[in-house]
Amino acid sequence: MDTLVEAANATAKVPLHPYSPLNAVLPEYVTNTLSSRTLVGSFVVGSIAIFAVTLLFINSAPRKLSKGEVFVTLWFALCYYVANFADLSSRLSLFAQLWKEYALSDSRYLTQDSFLVPMEAITAILWGPMSFFCAWSIVKQHPLRHPIQLIISVGQLYGDVLYFATCYFNEVVHNIVYCRPEQFYFYMYYVFCNAIWIVIPSVLVVQSVVATKRAFAKVQAAESMKKAL
Repeated sequence: MDTLVEAANATAKVPLHPYSPLNAVLPEYVTNTLSSRTLVGSFVVGSIAIFAVTLLFINSAPRKLSKGEVFVTLWFALCYYVANFADLSSRLSLFAQLWKEYALSDSRYLTQDSFLVPMEAITAILWGPMSFFCAWSIVKQHPLRHPIQLIISVGQLYGDVLYFATCYFNEVVHNIVYCRPEQFYFYMYYVFCNAIWIVIPSVLVVQSVVATKRAFAKVQAAESMKKAL
């Protein structure tokens, strides 16, 4: 009897949460104080602020960038972010609440998932700083622009494919669903937001491969002309 009481008390101390699966362990979970609309609005305003600062840097450049170069520069300026998953579910900072809002489509972001933690660590340590360097190299026409762009884009593409694959694997094999049943969270948060990191990196990979091919073709043509002389 005492054991049953202790078990009931222990269960009662586990905070309830709106995430899937319902038995996911979220230590000291605290409900968001900001509404979904406010959080999305804050993200949009923050993105606009990043774009504005980046555009000031672009406009200060001695040369005029093409529309494509401006877009890619803005993309890499936005790509940098740092996430701390250790106690995210119990925090109420703006960024923590943004991640908790997104986690309605994938609760792994709040559960110390063995795939997401190292993946996001790589993003913070490697892709983040490299993205800022890539944005700078586009404006400055640095020769490392396309090698860096290719490395980052392949890394983003590979990480996103694994992200989708591991979630699908757990759902099919282990019958674990990380997204709430509402279609909005699945299609808008999970599918749409992550599809961006499939489409844009894929385009940039092709762009860098083509640019690299052209560069090597010019070098080979110049070497052939020298030999002919």
